[in-house]
Amino acid sequence: MNKNSSLASWILVSRIPFLTVSIMPFFLGSFMAFRIYGGFNWAVFIFSLLGIILIQLATHYNGEVYDTEEDILAAGMGRNVFTGGSQVIIQKKLEAKSVKLAADLCVIAALLIGLILQFIFRTGLWTIPLGLSGIIAGYFYSKPPFRWIKRGTGELLIAYGFGWLPVAAGFYVQGQHFLPILFWVSAPIAVTVFNIILINEFPDFIADRQAGKTNLLVRIGKLSGARLYLAMNFAAIVFFTISTLRGIPKRALIFYLPALILSVLNIVAIHKEGYKYRMLLERTCGFTILTNILTTLAYILTCI
Repeated sequence: MNKNSSLASWILVSRIPFLTVSIMPFFLGSFMAFRIYGGFNWAVFIFSLLGIILIQLATHYNGEVYDTEEDILAAGMGRNVFTGGSQVIIQKKLEAKSVKLAADLCVIAALLIGLILQFIFRTGLWTIPLGLSGIIAGYFYSKPPFRWIKRGTGELLIAYGFGWLPVAAGFYVQGQHFLPILFWVSAPIAVTVFNIILINEFPDFIADRQAGKTNLLVRIGKLSGARLYLAMNFAAIVFFTISTLRGIPKRALIFYLPALILSVLNIVAIHKEGYKYRMLLERTCGFTILTNILTTLAYILTCI
């Protein structure tokens, strides 16, 4: 394998575009702290951001290592560009042991960053616990012995780890406090992250069931999963609206319009059983990710 091919494989297995799911909420929490407290520590921001990215990379890498059975099945069962893993290990472009080692090194580096933040930059007593909770939720999402995705709890833990946590962590390391507004701001983000995981389980449903990956969708079935997806779409809209009544400027609703439009399109698609049709389902998977990004962006633009 040449160096260019190896680098391309690492870029693919890292799933770089999906890092926005944690990076943008972290930016949001940091910007909120700056607007509220006035000060901003760039060194703390950069170290913390790196820690967030490392934890998500470890999550991605472990997914590639420990989900190979279902990913092999998914390759021939309706997999789309958003699901079924990168197939890099399956296609033997990278060795599983190398990807596993990368996941472990990412977590070790993230822990070291947590120690630096808490004891050198003195970012507060909750710094390490916040980081550890992210590791527990993400690093063990696919990895035994917990393997949350097989227990039907992984979806909720990822919603926490890539919804509330990056917002709260970005805010806390700058201001060393939590405020109630963080819940209302992070709620629609967490809900849309939950829906990203849920809708991405539809294309892999048969493969996951055959491999014994008893995630939430396998446990409740496609019809109930579709209803839950619809409910979470409505919940995201409600939470965003409530946040503008709890302290977020009303202009946020203007910035939220693109996300709202996509949410409505997703609701219509799933209500019409679009999850039964491969191309429509793939579009909905993409729109769900974009809804999450645009929801966070609406808050960021409001904070600027």
